[in-house]
Amino acid sequence: TLRASLSGTPQRYQFDSHPFNIPGTVKGRLVGGNLALLAHLCGTKSFPSTKNAILFLEDVGEYTYNVDRMLYQLKRSGAFKKVAGVIIGGFTDSKDTDRPFGKTMDEIINEVISDMGVPVCFNFPVSHGLENVALKIGANYKLTISGQHSILKELQP
Repeated sequence: TLRASLSGTPQRYQFDSHPFNIPGTVKGRLVGGNLALLAHLCGTKSFPSTKNAILFLEDVGEYTYNVDRMLYQLKRSGAFKKVAGVIIGGFTDSKDTDRPFGKTMDEIINEVISDMGVPVCFNFPVSHGLENVALKIGANYKLTISGQHSILKELQP
């Protein structure tokens, strides 16, 4: 997918649905990336505009309680208020403490973002693991989420 993206070929990714998905279709500019980095940028001039954007989130090596805290930080800062849709990628090599947080990573994420009123897809194949499709930050995409599958299609400029 990286080679195809670099060659200018518009990408289209289709993958199976997830129980926490919220169906819908949206178009928007893709922003986001690593949750920890976005949380550290929160409140600075470097934080990307999420207005009418499709926000994607992923991370690696984080404790479950940290993910919970970072998501609430973004939510309380208003970063989620005007997004068009959300893509949840992989949270690879995540950890729990000796005293368990009590929720899975998907449950933590769903609890924070399920009331946003926008389409959300979980389990998108972008992460720090083997499944890691190429995404173009700043490009325009169409995200379609149904009960059977989700499709992310890059739109022509």
